[in-house]
Amino acid sequence: MSSNKLVDWINDNVSEWRDHRDDNYLSDWKEYERLWRGIWAAEDKVRDSERSRITSPALQQAIENHTAEIEEAVFGQGDYLFDIEDDMEDQNPADVEYMKRYMKECFKKNKVRKAVGDVILLASIYGTGIGEITVKKTKELYPTTQPIEGLDVSAIGVQEVEKVRVALRPVNPQNFLIDPNATSIEDAMGVAIEEFVSAHSVAQAINQGIYRDVKDLGDDSTPDSDLEASFIDTEYTDDKIRVLRYYGLVPKNLLESALKEDGDIVSLFGDEDESGEVSELMEEYGDLVEAVVVIANEHSLLKAEKSPYMMKDRPIVAYQDDTIPNRFWGRGVAEKGYNMQKAIDAQLRSHLDSLALATVPMMAMDATRLPRGSKFEVRPGKTILTNGNPQEILMPFKFGSVDGANIQTAQQFEQMLLQATGTMDTAAMQTQPEGANMSFALSAIIKKNKRTLVNFQDSFLIPFVEKAAWRFMQFDPEHFKTQDWKFIPSSTLGMLAREVEQQQFINLMKTLGPDSPLLPILMQGVLETSNLANKTQLLQQLAQAQQPDPQAQQMQMQQAQLQMGLVAAQTADLNTKAGKQQAEAQQIAVETQLEPEVVKAKLVAALSTNLDAGQGDDREFERRVKVADLLLKEKTLNLKAVDSAQNREIVKMQMNSKNNP
Repeated sequence: MSSNKLVDWINDNVSEWRDHRDDNYLSDWKEYERLWRGIWAAEDKVRDSERSRITSPALQQAIENHTAEIEEAVFGQGDYLFDIEDDMEDQNPADVEYMKRYMKECFKKNKVRKAVGDVILLASIYGTGIGEITVKKTKELYPTTQPIEGLDVSAIGVQEVEKVRVALRPVNPQNFLIDPNATSIEDAMGVAIEEFVSAHSVAQAINQGIYRDVKDLGDDSTPDSDLEASFIDTEYTDDKIRVLRYYGLVPKNLLESALKEDGDIVSLFGDEDESGEVSELMEEYGDLVEAVVVIANEHSLLKAEKSPYMMKDRPIVAYQDDTIPNRFWGRGVAEKGYNMQKAIDAQLRSHLDSLALATVPMMAMDATRLPRGSKFEVRPGKTILTNGNPQEILMPFKFGSVDGANIQTAQQFEQMLLQATGTMDTAAMQTQPEGANMSFALSAIIKKNKRTLVNFQDSFLIPFVEKAAWRFMQFDPEHFKTQDWKFIPSSTLGMLAREVEQQQFINLMKTLGPDSPLLPILMQGVLETSNLANKTQLLQQLAQAQQPDPQAQQMQMQQAQLQMGLVAAQTADLNTKAGKQQAEAQQIAVETQLEPEVVKAKLVAALSTNLDAGQGDDREFERRVKVADLLLKEKTLNLKAVDSAQNREIVKMQMNSKNNP
C-alpha cells in the first residue's frame, strides 16, 4: 500500500468497482471478443469430445453490418458530425459559420472520425461505447516564406504555431471502471481508466510539468492480461507503466494533503473549522470535491488537482448500443446473437468431427497375428506384413456417411442470429422476395438501427461536441468565442435506409413519367441521399437546369407575342369577312322583301299592256289576273326557300366565327 492516503482511498474504491465488473461482465466480454475475431479458446467448447476449432463468421458479419450502418448514418454528410443552431436575434450568421468550420477542421486534424468509428465498433461488441476527451497544446510547424529586409528575396523556412488539440480516445470497457451504483457518467462518484502506456510518454509528461517526478517509479509493470488491448501469447513487460486516470469526487482533505506533500500550494479550500464531530459516513463521503488524479503502478501519485475544467465536467462520454434501463452497461450485437452463434458453432463442429471419422481410413486388425514390433501405417505403397492371410487379419471399416442436415440446421440458426441481432446480409436480401415482405423486414431493421442512432446522438455525440466546445472556449479563447452554443446532430439515414428510400423515389419517378413537374424534385431527393463523389456538382447542375434561361425566356416571350398578334390578325380578318357577309345577307333580305312588289308591278303592267283599248274584254283580263296570281305565289315560295337557305348559311358562319376566334 502507498503511504499517500489519497492513493489508498482511490485504490480501495476502484478495486471494489473492478471486482464487481469482472465478476459480472469480464468473462462474457472476452468471449464476445473471441467470437468477433474468430479466435478459438478451450473454454469455448460446447462439448468435451469436441475436436474441431472452427468459428462461424455469422456473428462477425452481424457486428460489422450493424457498425457499418450506424457509422454510415453518423457520417452520412461526410465529416460533419454536428451543426450549430443560430440565435434568431443574431444579425450576423458569420460567427456561427466560423465556429463550425473551426471545430470541424480541428476534429479532422485530430482524426475524430476514426475515433468515433472505433467507439461505435466497441459498442456493437461490448454493448457500451466509451470515449475520453483529451486536451493538449502542441506546436505545429508550417512551411512558409518571409521577405528579407533590404533585399529583394525571401527566406524559406517553417513557422511554429501553438495549437490546442481536442481529441477523442476510444476506451475499451475492459479498461474502464465506474461506480456500480451509477447509471451514467454524471451520476457516478467517479470513473477511472486503467491501461498500460509507454514509459517514454510518462517521462515526457513529467518533463513538461504535467506529472510529478516520482522517484520510485520504474518502467517494468506487473503483467495483467485483463488490461491488454488484444489477445497475445507472450506479453511484453518492458518499457511500459500501468496508469490509472481517475475523474470524480475525492475527499477534499485528502486532496489538500496530497497537494501539501507535493509542495504546490498550502490550501485550496480556505480555513477549515475542525471543531465538532461528524459521523463516519460524512467523514468519508460528506465533503467531496471534483478532482483529477493520476496513479502509476498502483502506488505512485503522478497528478492530483481540483478539476481544471471551467464547467466542472468529466472528460468521459458513453452511450449504450441497446438500452438496458437503470444500468450503465448496455447490450450489444454480440450479446444478442451469442446463443445462436454457439448453436451454429456446435452444428459446424459436430459436422466436421463426423466428417473426420467418415473420411479418414480406419482399420480393424488381429494384433496377435502381426509381426512383433511392427508399426502399423496405411499409406500408398506401404507393405503390410502379417502372420497369415491378410484378408483374415485386416479389415477396413468406417462409421457411416456424414449427415448433411447439420449444415442445413446451421443455416437456419444463422437466420435466427440475423433476426436476433436485427441485421441482414446481402445473400439473405437476394433470397427475400420483392414486395411487402421485403419492405416489412427492412423497416424493422431500420427502426432498430434508429434506436441505436438516437442513443448515440443524445448520450455521446452532442455531449462530446459540447464538452469539446467548452475546452476550446477555456484553452483557446482567441479562436473560439465564449458563448452558450446550441449544437444539433447532423446524422442522416443509414446505408440500408438510404437505399430503401432511393428505391422508393425511383419507383415513383417511373410511375410519374419524364414530363411530370415533380420529377426534378424527386431527382434532387435521390441525389441528396446518395453517396456519390460528385454529388455537389450534380445538385448544382440540377438547380441550374430548373432555373429558366433568360435568353430562352425572352425568345419564348417574343414567340408568345407573335402568336398573339397572329391570332389577333386572323380574328380581325374573320370579323371583316363576317361583317361583309352579314351586309350582303341584309342586302339580299331587303331585295327579297322588295321583289314581290316589283313582280306585282310587272304583272300589272303585263296585264294592261296587251289588251285592246275599248274592246272591254273582261274575260281575258280575268284570265291574265289568275295566271299572274299563280305566278306570283310560285315566285313568293321560291323567294322564301332562298331566304331560308341564306339564313341557315348566315347562322353557320356566325357559329364558326364564335368557335374559331
